[in-house]
Amino acid sequence: MTAIEDTRPRGTRLPRLARRQQLLGAAQEVFVAQGYHAAAMDDIAERAGVSKPVLYQHFPGKLELYLALLDQHCEALVQAVRDALASTTDNKKRVEATMTAYFQFVDNAGGAFRLVFESDLTNEEAVRERVERATNACAEAVSEVIAEDTGLPRDEAMLLAVGLTGMAHVTARYWLATKGSIPRDAAAQLVANLAWRGIAGFPRKDDTPR
Repeated sequence: MTAIEDTRPRGTRLPRLARRQQLLGAAQEVFVAQGYHAAAMDDIAERAGVSKPVLYQHFPGKLELYLALLDQHCEALVQAVRDALASTTDNKKRVEATMTAYFQFVDNAGGAFRLVFESDLTNEEAVRERVERATNACAEAVSEVIAEDTGLPRDEAMLLAVGLTGMAHVTARYWLATKGSIPRDAAAQLVANLAWRGIAGFPRKDDTPR
């Protein structure tokens, strides 16, 4: 593994919150490039352009730094799904917006999705709990819409929601890994069409039978 080039200016004093965000940004680059186990606090401090004591002033250890970064991106994914669902009352467009949210999340230039979906630290309970919580929160947000519109019991709506969100994140990761000829938005639309043809088979509870 080649060393990560230090591009950060040294000696710059920043407000505490700004420094924290700078350190998280540097940590993300190192963790994405090297994985948790191969990354070292020295690498992160060097990448951020600070001394290691400065890094430890903000984060007591590598795990705490990793968890703070994971929290940030798990929350971003959940919020993106909630925003997609709230962006329209048209359910077909809701499906499209939700699929697009996942594809945009994995296509982020910083590779944050790797910390959420491809972490090499899933044997750590704190990491596993955060990822599961974020995954369930996304599915729960979708299930609430399904239950409200179809009148299905909560457990059935949740099962369908897990299927839809699972389809979204697996296909988005496959698309990114293959990087074929399909543009991102077209790929998201293609998967959304498949998902909509399935979920649209469940009639709305206020539909009047013919």
